[in-house]
Amino acid sequence: MLISWVAFAQGLYYVISGGWSLVDIDSFQKLTGRKTDLWLVKTVGLLLLAVGAGLILAGTRKEFEPALVLIGMGSAAALLAIEVVYVIKRVIARIYLLDGVVEAGFLAGWVAGLLSV
Repeated sequence: MLISWVAFAQGLYYVISGGWSLVDIDSFQKLTGRKTDLWLVKTVGLLLLAVGAGLILAGTRKEFEPALVLIGMGSAAALLAIEVVYVIKRVIARIYLLDGVVEAGFLAGWVAGLLSV
């Protein structure tokens, strides 16, 4: 079931990327650029951990209520939009566009998964 794999993959990606900023903020900033508000980076990291854990659980259990699909698609769309807008405004580093590509892939995966159900 494609949608299960998408949810699990997105969840794992969010747990890893969200956890990274909490475990080693220095290496995170080395790749993504210096941040002035580390509390905000850690807040986003914790939110990604929570969303990621829920997506992993849903993917493993194959439970896809509309609310879960909205969280999966909405979080991918929100991160993609934020990254594109703030790279264009030169607020964040261009490396975030790589994450944007990943987020677009998750969105495409959700759509394909929903169409195949």
